[in-house]
Amino acid sequence: MNHFRALLNEATDLVPTFSADDTASLTTSIFNYRWENGRRYHAFRDGEYWCPNDESAAEQLDLGHHIYLMLLDNRLFLAPITTEPQKVLDIGTGTGIWAIDFADACPNAIVIGTDLSPTQPTSVPPNVRFEIDDAASEWTFPKESFDFIHVRGLFGCLRNWPAFYQQVLAHLKPGGYYEQLECSVECHADDDTTPPGSPLRRWGELFHEAGRRMGKPVDVIDRQYQWLKDAGFEDVQEHRFKMPDGPWPAAKTEIGKKLKQIGKWRLLEVEAGMEGWSMALFTRVLGMSYEEVQLFLVEMRNAWRDNRVHGYTRVGVVYGRKPMR
Repeated sequence: MNHFRALLNEATDLVPTFSADDTASLTTSIFNYRWENGRRYHAFRDGEYWCPNDESAAEQLDLGHHIYLMLLDNRLFLAPITTEPQKVLDIGTGTGIWAIDFADACPNAIVIGTDLSPTQPTSVPPNVRFEIDDAASEWTFPKESFDFIHVRGLFGCLRNWPAFYQQVLAHLKPGGYYEQLECSVECHADDDTTPPGSPLRRWGELFHEAGRRMGKPVDVIDRQYQWLKDAGFEDVQEHRFKMPDGPWPAAKTEIGKKLKQIGKWRLLEVEAGMEGWSMALFTRVLGMSYEEVQLFLVEMRNAWRDNRVHGYTRVGVVYGRKPMR
């Protein structure tokens, strides 16, 4: 992150550890994972999140991180932060890959990643640590303690987004930034190659129905900009991207070459992730059987691999600043 104008003078002496308070202590129950339909799920706040936390899920998350870096031109964030933050929070950190990259790039910053699952690596930079926590519960961090709070892919995770944003505001320092990246759950095509009734169109419809039944919206990408403004953030900005769901873009221009490369990686990600994204939602929430889900996933794989289908996922990045007072 060579665009920072000023670096902090003192390095932190943190060592990788997990919080010892009662919301984040690593008790035996934290590791008593739920196994269901061949996939492993978190134990802390059992059932609150629908994606697995096994090795296949970790592979998908790390692939996604690589894709987002390509999409954002190798930037970890888009917010106009000009001074290296002293303290950073990554909510829903997953494998911790974003937090680790940020800690490497900003060695003077304290970086904390939180998640429901303790699946992050232990060999990490000395200025990053991970805690088990539920962002939907009352936060235990000191108020106004973070310069930057980052979120990526929390659609379908929260019931009360306005309350979440109020917690973000309360824990940001005045002038601190919040940034969120979200994706659409439905696949789009500008040339009507994902018509009504197609597997890719049905995929999105099933996700929206599952979100409605859970009371956890999945259309966060289309609401996050207004939510930030309503919450009281200043200078709220939004950037939109089209992420090809396969290598179908023509590589005739530099942009085309970039999109084709992104599409190749995206196809790897969706094939690694589609079962994990859908299995718990479709069986627990929508009542589908394991066999029904697997049959539908066969249709989805065929559709995603078909270069005649010019599908893409919408990606939205929003950021805003907490008022000075």
